[in-house]
Amino acid sequence: MRLLAALAMLLVVAGTSTGALAHAALISVEPASGSMLASAPKAVELRFNETVVPGAIQLIDGAGKARDDARVTTSGESILVAMPPDLPKGTAVVSYRVISQDGHPVGGSVIFSIGMPTGTQPPASTNSGLNALIWLSRIGLYLGLFVGVGGVFFGRWIARSMTGMSVPRAALLVGLPSAVVSLGVLGLDLLGLPPTALVTTAPWTIAFATSAGPALVVAIAAMLLALMALSRAWYARAVAVVAFAGVGLSLAMTGHAATASPEILTRPAIFLHGLAVAFWTGALAPLAALVSKSTPAVLPLLNRFSRIAMPVVAALALTGLALAIIQLEKPQALVETSYGVILSVKLALVVCLLALAALNRTRLTPALAKDHGAASALKRSILLECVAALGIFAVVAGWRFTPPPRTIVPETPLAIHIHTDKAMFQVLVSPGKAGVDDFVLQLMTGEATPLKAKEATLTLSLPERGIEPMERDAELGADGYWHVRKVELPFAGRWHVRIDALVTDFEKITLEDELDVAPR
Repeated sequence: MRLLAALAMLLVVAGTSTGALAHAALISVEPASGSMLASAPKAVELRFNETVVPGAIQLIDGAGKARDDARVTTSGESILVAMPPDLPKGTAVVSYRVISQDGHPVGGSVIFSIGMPTGTQPPASTNSGLNALIWLSRIGLYLGLFVGVGGVFFGRWIARSMTGMSVPRAALLVGLPSAVVSLGVLGLDLLGLPPTALVTTAPWTIAFATSAGPALVVAIAAMLLALMALSRAWYARAVAVVAFAGVGLSLAMTGHAATASPEILTRPAIFLHGLAVAFWTGALAPLAALVSKSTPAVLPLLNRFSRIAMPVVAALALTGLALAIIQLEKPQALVETSYGVILSVKLALVVCLLALAALNRTRLTPALAKDHGAASALKRSILLECVAALGIFAVVAGWRFTPPPRTIVPETPLAIHIHTDKAMFQVLVSPGKAGVDDFVLQLMTGEATPLKAKEATLTLSLPERGIEPMERDAELGADGYWHVRKVELPFAGRWHVRIDALVTDFEKITLEDELDVAPR
């Protein structure tokens, strides 16, 4: 009983210790990535859309040497990386990995050149094996929470029988080590460390410092309580309820969906969504075992489960819809983003689950009342539901690597302003990175009134990379601006920009400037 009280208290304390959380995105860098500077900056400032915790910050100087003398400080939503005084000329790279408030890492690189650019490249990512381990451990965690805890709850409260508990027990035994591994690999991912670093304290310490740390502790406690509920103790049913609540609580404490705004809606929604998933998927394996026995008590149990499942499925659909609307923000994100594609696949599998559930309720269960031989068909259908549920777990585990569309900060077009006494031109470049860009030219007189031109031409060159001047004609759009679309900029760097505006057959205005194009 003391162990039971300690685990229950752990669920309560850890579940109420989480603050407001979200998913971080880099919104500005000073100096801008891709800048070419005459002298080394005193510091590089990374500004995010929320407060972040530095995980791993690395500086590679223009000579290609990894430096360990860059000082990192934080101030609100900004991280300041102080540059060492002896930074050599060439291209320097600041790679960063910071911890978002939802417990997920956000990483990238900032490149700037002091004097002439050199061939310094951002550090290569070698975490494919770690990502696979993160994905597998997440699936194991889902099995423990949904199939394991949900199955025990079904046995204690719906079936009121421990028949068919071998699968939930096995799921719990998979889920417990998976939760521990999830905690360790989270720390490795946050710090950019290899798997061998699991034997050190650093990854575990930083993992516990994130919102995911307490959430995983709650998940472990819920699974331990579920194992206790498998015993014949008088308190087993009460323990099963606490464990079941722990499933929703652990999910509501961290992650993309739980930490989206408004949290007063999203946290209860993910709590109920998690409980509904555990109720439904947890019942499948015990039901399949009970149906195969063809005892007289099976049919009343199926009818009782079917009645309860109706409002549960409704809650599952409503909370899922609400969370999807908040995360996607617009329907196009279903096909335009990785997060949306995963959600689309999940929805397709859920539709398959619903179709099988409807088949079981409307045809196979009534057939069982007339013919006990129909049990095999019902069992096959339930096993297909198990396969679909496992597919959903595998697909949803991929969300760990994809930011939801609501957190994607729109890229601000690169802008330059060229001004002389005679004219001034405003140039917007989108996205302003190496690759394919669109240019918008706003032509004005020196008095800031629209400049009426017959023709406009954009000329770009990058001499240090051997890119000779390439000329493109601009087209006047219905918005009154001149457009040059799909311009190939193969390299980052300081491009030379020249704009020629033909005002009359005898007058042409030419303005020139430099444009710092960031890497892809």
